[in-house]
Amino acid sequence: MSTVLRRLRIKNFTVFAEADLEFCEGLNVFIGENGVGKTHLLKLPYAAMAAMAAPGRDRDCRPTKSLLSRSIAEKLVNVMRPDRLGRLARRQPGRQRCEVRLACSQDGPEVGFSFATQSKSEVVVDRVPATWLPTLPVFLPTRELLTIYPGFSALYDMRHLEFEETWRDTCQLLGSPTLKGQRETHAREFLEPLECLMGGRLTLGRNGRFYLRNEQGAMEVPLVAEGVRKLAMLARLVATGSLTGGTTVFWDEPESNLNPKLIKGVADAILHLAGRGVQAFVATHDLFLLREFELLLADGTHSDVPSRFFALASTPEGPEVVVEQGDSIEDVNPLVLLDETLDQSDRYLALDDG
Repeated sequence: MSTVLRRLRIKNFTVFAEADLEFCEGLNVFIGENGVGKTHLLKLPYAAMAAMAAPGRDRDCRPTKSLLSRSIAEKLVNVMRPDRLGRLARRQPGRQRCEVRLACSQDGPEVGFSFATQSKSEVVVDRVPATWLPTLPVFLPTRELLTIYPGFSALYDMRHLEFEETWRDTCQLLGSPTLKGQRETHAREFLEPLECLMGGRLTLGRNGRFYLRNEQGAMEVPLVAEGVRKLAMLARLVATGSLTGGTTVFWDEPESNLNPKLIKGVADAILHLAGRGVQAFVATHDLFLLREFELLLADGTHSDVPSRFFALASTPEGPEVVVEQGDSIEDVNPLVLLDETLDQSDRYLALDDG
């Protein structure tokens, strides 16, 4: 059974007074400058979907208000790291109530919950899904995690660490056993172009450390360029089956610390996953990555992949952020990334003329 996030409705959440976002089953891209809430729109649905996921639960257990209330509250606090839950409500005079409604799949599980500005860790669930989600979502932060993998999950579970829980969740997935048989054969079709870009195959040693292996031997992952490590992290999640048809991946600024050649490879890999049934959510302010998505969607390489684009921008009147959405980049406005790039080009030409 696949999990597809169809819709997210929020009110008084961080910088958003109100937003109603409709997603597609393929590629969904959040665009905007720093500070407009792109990462918040990745972490909120991730936390809710992780709290609604079935893996690790008693098979006879069914969703209830009390179970979901506790699970969602803990996940939101651990993922977003506020001092208390109510700090995630939009900041303005007086008491406010944050309301969230999230719908998965066509006529599938839907959850609704809310919390007030004074809430410490209390979530009120007003809509309970009939079933748990069948798969865990995947969150890829801006930083690669292969170098901190050895022992991080165990340390996180034993100690109070000021790291968001997405790191721990992803490290656990990185340590999962790799696929075999027919599923491994299907994964290899996707992994080969990634390994070509990486210059080798990622392996997990018996000592709990990752290595990049090629004809010259094995190199410890901490000695590999960070951009390559980000690709290797993606490859590992495919090899373990954590990223397969029916799952959802949230990737915050995948272009971070990558050169243009690797950014092209990442864009192609994301669209390849989306074409194989993985619903992808990406937050970016990089025009090169955005243009690469546009080119790959238009030139026939991935033209069958559904796409949605969301432009986030602050209102002139204050800190509130508004969202425009559409099925193509041309449908969303204002496109801050393009505005700033054109402005830089104008300044460069003026300098050259001078």
